[in-house]
Amino acid sequence: MKKSSQSLLSSIHFDPIIMILFITLILFGLVMVSSSSVEIAQRNHHQAFYYLNRQMIALTIGLIAGFVVLLMPVSFWHDNSKLMILLAIVLLVLVLIPGIGRVVNGSSRWISLGLFNLQVSEVVKFTFILYLSSYLVRKKTMVQNSHEGFIIPLTTLATVAFLLLLEPDMGASVVIVITSLSLMLIAGVPLLSFIILSLSLTFIGSLLIYLEPYRLERLKTFTNPWHDPFGSGFQLTQSLMAFGRGEWFGVGLGHSLQKQFYLPEAHTDFIFAVMAEELGAIGAIIFVLLLVTLITRIFTIAYKAINQQKLFEAYLLFGFATWIAVQAFINIGVNIGILPTKGLTLPFISYGGSSLIVMCTVAALVLRIDYELKVKKPISLMTLLNRPSKSKNKK
Repeated sequence: MKKSSQSLLSSIHFDPIIMILFITLILFGLVMVSSSSVEIAQRNHHQAFYYLNRQMIALTIGLIAGFVVLLMPVSFWHDNSKLMILLAIVLLVLVLIPGIGRVVNGSSRWISLGLFNLQVSEVVKFTFILYLSSYLVRKKTMVQNSHEGFIIPLTTLATVAFLLLLEPDMGASVVIVITSLSLMLIAGVPLLSFIILSLSLTFIGSLLIYLEPYRLERLKTFTNPWHDPFGSGFQLTQSLMAFGRGEWFGVGLGHSLQKQFYLPEAHTDFIFAVMAEELGAIGAIIFVLLLVTLITRIFTIAYKAINQQKLFEAYLLFGFATWIAVQAFINIGVNIGILPTKGLTLPFISYGGSSLIVMCTVAALVLRIDYELKVKKPISLMTLLNRPSKSKNKK
C-alpha cells in the first residue's frame, strides 16, 4: 500500500510550492473571516461564527469543484469556452431580472442558490479568461496580423462590461478589462490597435465616473477623506485608523477595535485593514509576499507553457495571475487610500462564497496545467488513480 501511494504521488507531479501557497492563503482567509466577522455576525444573526460557517460551506463546495477540475483535461476548457461565456452572459441577464437577482445595497449582483448566493461577476471573470485564451489561440494569425482580430473579443468584452455596469459593478468591469487588455498584449495584438483601444476604454471609464455622481464623489473623497470623516470619507478614515492602530506588530488576532461596527464591510472589502490592525504591518507584508510569490509562480509556469508551445495553457495562466494581481492591488489600494473606494474582494481572504469557490477552481486548474506540462500529455488523473501499481504488476 505504501509503495502504491508513493508511485501515485511520483506520477502526479503536482507543484508543492503552488499547493502550499494556495492552502496557506485559503486557511489564512478563514482565520481572518472568523476574526473580522464575529461582532457583525452576532448582531445580525445571533451566531458569532455565522459567516465563518457559510465560508466553510463554500470552501467544501470549492474543494469538490477543484477535485473535479483536477480530473478533467485542460482541452475540455478550450473546447467548451464559447459555451461557458454564453452561459455566463445568460447569468448576467438573469441577475438583472427582479425576483431572480438579489439586491444588496442597491446592486443586483447575486442569484440565491440556497446554501449561498452566487455572485455572477466571479463566474464571469473565470469564464471570460477561458473564452479569451481560447480565442487568441484559435485566431492567432488574425489577432497578430490584422486590426479585425480583436473585434470579436472586444464585442464580447463590451457586452459583458455593459451588463456588469447595469448591476452596477464597475469594479468587476475594471478587473476584466485590464486582464483582457493584458492578454491581448501578450498575444501580440498590433501595438497601434492596442494603444487606441486602451485610450478609448480609459476615456469611456472616465466618462462613466463623471456621469455618476456617487462615483465622482468617491474619486474626490479618497484624495482627502478627512474633509468629511463622518460622511463620504467615513470608510477610508476608519480604514486608515485601523492601519494606525496596528503599527508594526498589531493589537493581536481578534482584538481589532475598528471591526466593531466602525469599519463598514470589515469582513469583505476592508478585511485587509482588519488584518493590518490585528497582525500589524509585519503580518500584512507577509500576506502580500505570499500573494506575490503565488502570482510569480503562476507566471513561471506560464512561461514554461510557452516554451512547450502550449499557448492556451499559457494564456490561461497569464490571465489568472493578472486577475489575482489586479484585484488584490485594487482591494489593498482602496484599503490604504491610494485608490477610490470600490467593492472588490481580496482574493482568498475576503468573505464571499462565490469568490472562494472560483478561487478553488482556479487553483485546481493551475495545478492541472502544471501537471500536464510535466507529463507532456493530457492523461486523466482518474486513469492514474485506477492504474495498478508496479508492485502488483510484478506479482
